[in-house]
Amino acid sequence: MPGDSIRPLTLALCQFAPRKGDVAANLARIGRLCAQAATLDPRPQVVHFPETALSGYFVEGGVREVACTAGALAYDLDDVYRTACAAAGIDCVAMDLVIGFYERWRDTLYNSAAYLTIGLDDGPPVIRHVHRKNYLPTYGLFDEERFVERGTDIRAFETPWGRAAILVCEDAWHSISGTIAALDGAQVVFVSSAAPARGIWPRDDGIAGPYSAARWERLVRDIAEEQGVYTSFVNLVGSEGGKRFFGTSHLVGPGGDVRGRAPVWDESFVSLTVDLDDLVRARADGPMLSDLRVALPHVLDNIRRVHDGAPVSLTYDGPEPAAADLLRGARGFSTGEFAVPTDALQRASAMVRAIPESLPVIRHELRDHGGPPPLAIDAEMTEEWLTGFLREELTRRGFGKVVIGISGGVDSAVTAFLAVRALGRENVIGVRLPYRTSSAESLDHAQLVIDALGIESRTVDISPAVDGYLTAEPDADASRRGNIMARTRMIALFDLSARYRALPLGTGNKTERLFGYFTWHADDSPPINPIGDLYKTQVWALARHLGVPDIIITKPATADLIAGQTDEGDLGISYARADEILNGMLHGFSHEALRSRGFQRDELTLVSKRLNGTHWKRRPPATALVSQSGIGESYLRPVDY
Repeated sequence: MPGDSIRPLTLALCQFAPRKGDVAANLARIGRLCAQAATLDPRPQVVHFPETALSGYFVEGGVREVACTAGALAYDLDDVYRTACAAAGIDCVAMDLVIGFYERWRDTLYNSAAYLTIGLDDGPPVIRHVHRKNYLPTYGLFDEERFVERGTDIRAFETPWGRAAILVCEDAWHSISGTIAALDGAQVVFVSSAAPARGIWPRDDGIAGPYSAARWERLVRDIAEEQGVYTSFVNLVGSEGGKRFFGTSHLVGPGGDVRGRAPVWDESFVSLTVDLDDLVRARADGPMLSDLRVALPHVLDNIRRVHDGAPVSLTYDGPEPAAADLLRGARGFSTGEFAVPTDALQRASAMVRAIPESLPVIRHELRDHGGPPPLAIDAEMTEEWLTGFLREELTRRGFGKVVIGISGGVDSAVTAFLAVRALGRENVIGVRLPYRTSSAESLDHAQLVIDALGIESRTVDISPAVDGYLTAEPDADASRRGNIMARTRMIALFDLSARYRALPLGTGNKTERLFGYFTWHADDSPPINPIGDLYKTQVWALARHLGVPDIIITKPATADLIAGQTDEGDLGISYARADEILNGMLHGFSHEALRSRGFQRDELTLVSKRLNGTHWKRRPPATALVSQSGIGESYLRPVDY
């Protein structure tokens, strides 16, 4: 019957974790994944891969080493796909791909995504479109515009099944990008992303994963619903240099409804069949795109005026008889400019008598809203995040075991509990490293952690090594002696890591790191730290969730370098207050703004002084730059490249 048409489109969303910088290995794997997609029933017409699927995202100065032309990519993918099909003993069928890669075009580097058709019976692969990322983030943990150029076009294009457009990651954060794609006729907008996970606080929005997963879903749903298009969002998974990609790829229908979603953190295929006629129904129910097309000339005029800074004179008509005049008369006064009919005045008077003279006032204090992200954590999700981080980092570095200095404090205990859950107790070695003046309680609490986890352990008395040095420096004060102990412990830990072929884990929390409350090139030396972005109060919350013995959580925190020493005594402020202030400062809140939220001037001064006076401890050593290829300045490579 008329109007009963069905136009099916089957998509496969491939949530993928590339090997950083290994283009050949990633190509081969993508070929195998395409061959796997060819065996699905129904077979997808399009397989959608994430941003930079060919190389990983955070390659920094390595971009030119992994970049390729779109033509080379198309032919290489066609070749690995055919090879994978032959190896699997399946027919090679034509397949469309959307895939992100670093592109070399006209001797310039871009972060791009291509729409390709591979596996054709009668010819070479076809490049149907290449989109070059328009908006390059240069804030927070991003510095993308330093390494690639901006694209300037957003265009829809023809495919074998209809009309599509591509956006790359931050392109989708600007609503005008989806608008342009829809105005150009796109039926499906493919958003390829490499979005790192951020935000561990609890939420009640029903979306699994970190806060950034929920934020992305809102963006993608807004594009789909406002423009009346299908929107396919595919995100990387895996870990790159401490940044973990969260996945949760999903497809949203033109009514803003999520049709299918991939899991948090894990690689997966999501295969969905949709009806393109849903576009007709959605646009009939909410003709937003049609309204915009009609208004477009005026919209463009306004954009040009704003861009040019053209002045505009605002004119208004003079006063006329209206409801306001009736209300004035009903309240007993009049301008005398208009004659108000008696019957209308009587009706207005009755209305006025029915209107309350005042309304109830609901007050919100400044501190009730608009603050930094909460310090509360979703402990279960945080555990999953950090254990996955540990597994992925060790696998990438070629290690199967870890060695941890167990001090008897909550930070090392939480690190050990996370390591056991990530790797198994047989792959975790706990080391007690006492000095002769160390607290016996600390030694007992360290053993309590070791026994609770059932891990292999060592006890190494560092007294002979420390005293051997101090015989030459008998006048060393308590601070120097504490630093010598801390550095000796790290010597022992790294030596044992070589003996056991086990990677050392760091145990410093974010509060200590921001305050500089650690020994440089000692506590901060291990190459992996799962809790370094958790404030002390968050470590305590995670410890309770993990089942760390309560006596370790509740005792006063101490570095145990000097008898009777406590962290909060040294710092001059409680961790609870310090964490709130640091959290505010790191999110751009001024002293004045924080004082309005209940913090005292002396607290803010103390925290500020410690924070600003210890930046040097959180950076590599300053090196005199005499060239244009300074390591870590001009010559940039991520730690895992």
